[in-house]
Amino acid sequence: MSTTIELIGVPTDIGAGARGASMGPEALRVAGLIEMLKNHGLIVIDSGNLAGPTNPWLPPVNGYRHLAEVTEWNEALHEASYAALQKGHLPIILGGDHCLGIGSISAVARHCRATGKDLRVIWLDAHADFNTSELTPTGNIHGMPVAILCGHGPEQLIQIGGVVPAIDSDVVHQIGIRSVDEGEKRFVHQQGLEVFDMRYIDEHGMRETMARALDGMTDNTHLHVSFDVDFLDPAIAPGVATTVPGGPTYREAQLCMEMIADTGRLASLDIMEVNPACDVKNQTALLAVDLVDSLFGKSTLMRDAK
Repeated sequence: MSTTIELIGVPTDIGAGARGASMGPEALRVAGLIEMLKNHGLIVIDSGNLAGPTNPWLPPVNGYRHLAEVTEWNEALHEASYAALQKGHLPIILGGDHCLGIGSISAVARHCRATGKDLRVIWLDAHADFNTSELTPTGNIHGMPVAILCGHGPEQLIQIGGVVPAIDSDVVHQIGIRSVDEGEKRFVHQQGLEVFDMRYIDEHGMRETMARALDGMTDNTHLHVSFDVDFLDPAIAPGVATTVPGGPTYREAQLCMEMIADTGRLASLDIMEVNPACDVKNQTALLAVDLVDSLFGKSTLMRDAK
């Protein structure tokens, strides 16, 4: 039986420090995401875009920017994503900024608790996103979702999903990190987050990095990939507001996606931070769709199962 994909658009830049990621869902659709998925023999349901508050573009209050609006968007996403999982669908969240990882991953964690699955999160990003109100230099909540999911944040966000923390830090494996704030760096170390930064990838290569990040999964593993397009080097993916030089190349990113596909365990996906306002002819959304194509099994040759 074919897998059913459910696309959930979340058109907001409420957690970001620049406008434009709210246009990301449509950019991904225009880039041919639906057609590509159908070419894999998948059933695709496009649930359209969620609705939520507009971006008031106000300064932070007590270390959090737009906390009420971020909460409302993430609560809506949590419910939509959990409903898709309950139906046996594979949700693909079209962001939107990466604060939406709170609603998405808390829903996956809730689903795993209900079904007895073991959660594994592969977090593809230039940033660790492990800030708190005390550590953040900006107050932008898109720099905080992993910390919030691990129970470090405001009450209304950490309790989305009904259990605090939503996840344990040891389920998260971060790839491609190369920008971490000073206080955040110490906090990541204290919490024992597994981070394969760009130095690790430079020294050991993407193959060993992904082999380690994916090691130990079983048939009972629910694999969630949270793909922030600033994971990629800005030379190939300029359409993000938070570019950091020195990210994975096209081939490194393809290998990363291909090795995830080889596991056969992908069960939910975020595509975050596509910002058409920063892009050139939608090339970043087109590249994201190309990489997601590999995530669902596109390969140059027919390969034997590992």
